[in-house]
Amino acid sequence: MSDDNTTNRTLEGRVVSSAMDKTVTVLIERRVKHPLYGKFMRRSTKIHAHDEDNSCAQGDLVRVEQCRPISKSKSWRLLAILEKAR
Repeated sequence: MSDDNTTNRTLEGRVVSSAMDKTVTVLIERRVKHPLYGKFMRRSTKIHAHDEDNSCAQGDLVRVEQCRPISKSKSWRLLAILEKAR
């Protein structure tokens, strides 16, 4: 599917919803420095990722990679489940 000479962007995040079929919502958190005050703030982004086997559950820590658009809102694919939710 992907070319050998290109590396796709990978991110890690926590699954916040797995209610859809073959789709999970992943919350990606990052820390950014405030431009004036220098304090580190948490910023988050929610993305939809393709989960072919419906193997994820809410609370799982997952790794996703960017891919071609699969639907209107999905352009990420599930690579691995790093940690299962308790």
